[in-house]
Amino acid sequence: MGAVTSTVAARFAFFPPSPPSYGVEHPPPPPAAPGAGAGAAAQVVEAKEKGGGGGGSTVVELTGVPPKGNVEARRLRTKRGTEVVAMHVRQPGAKLTLLYSHGNAADLGQMYELFVELSSHLNVNLMGYDYSGYGQSSGKPSEQNTYADIEAVYRCLIETYGASEDTIILYGQSVGSGPTLDLASRLTRLRAVVLHSPILSGLRVMYPVKHTYWFDIYKNIDKVPLVRCPVLVIHGTADEVVDCSHGRALWELAKVKYEPLWIKGGNHCNLELYPEYIKHLKKFVTAIEKSPPPPPIDEESTETSGPSDRGPTEPECTVEDARKSTDCRDKTRPSVDHRHSTDRREKPRGSTDRRDKSRKSVGQSDKPRASVDQSDRPRKSIDRFGGMMKSVRLCNIDCFKVTATSGS
Repeated sequence: MGAVTSTVAARFAFFPPSPPSYGVEHPPPPPAAPGAGAGAAAQVVEAKEKGGGGGGSTVVELTGVPPKGNVEARRLRTKRGTEVVAMHVRQPGAKLTLLYSHGNAADLGQMYELFVELSSHLNVNLMGYDYSGYGQSSGKPSEQNTYADIEAVYRCLIETYGASEDTIILYGQSVGSGPTLDLASRLTRLRAVVLHSPILSGLRVMYPVKHTYWFDIYKNIDKVPLVRCPVLVIHGTADEVVDCSHGRALWELAKVKYEPLWIKGGNHCNLELYPEYIKHLKKFVTAIEKSPPPPPIDEESTETSGPSDRGPTEPECTVEDARKSTDCRDKTRPSVDHRHSTDRREKPRGSTDRRDKSRKSVGQSDKPRASVDQSDRPRKSIDRFGGMMKSVRLCNIDCFKVTATSGS
């Protein structure tokens, strides 16, 4: 059974940039205070290596990118034994933190300027990271590793940077929607979720299947109904890699819907270049910041600082107008993914795609295509945010490919 899952994952494909676009080195030891010996400096270094990340973190420096005074990089050890590189952008006065899971063929070096600019324009702290096997992170890319990766980064935000669950917005772009929704489905007081060109599942990117199979990966279609907080979906109508119908279906299944953004003519790699992208995202973050944090489910969960073992219960339809919730009527389907750990295998399931056919996704004019155009040519978008974010440079290639040897 594992071989079948591995084959699906291979056809789905992970594409870490090779070589990585940045390097990592240990920072020089801080100068010792007058009268203090080498032991004092060693204590400072040791203090920086403590905390967060599911087993410890170490402060490092990123090379090949312009240094910023408000950026700190760390190596975080995950529960699966890999070490992922993450960067934290501090924004003075920010009340919310964006945990950003980037797209497929990208790494922190390519996302660096975008992360810095997003933090500034949205007035949020931002934490970005590389999946296992991407950039300077160790290990190999896999579905289960990405789940452990985001959990380690989340723990670091809580334990090292003092964030709390109800001040964190999870942001998942394309393949990053997988770890984003996996974590979001298990957090009970998360503030919000952003899905940028998301996928319904790995298999559905390649084939228009109607049912969820046990060997599929990134089963977002099953997890999004379990998310209790507001969900914003952003997708381009001309996306040839992940059809816009994926985003529309996920938005339709979301329990607490925020006004979506369908970017007319936008494709898979260039949504940041449209002025409406940053405008709508800023509007969303402002609305979330003004709205009250989610109430605790019960007394035991008032100080939740990690993934919950309980499945979410049905929330009341009391979302403020600022959140633009357009539908709180959807009932959660029976949970098919109640994992207590990111390492547990999912149980075989029957059909989980039993939505009422009479329901139409709001604004859905594009019919799902019978196949997804999966170009074998890598894309590059090294541009800027129109006239609003002129200093942002992108090289976020996020394409799914079917390789010639993937079926073996």
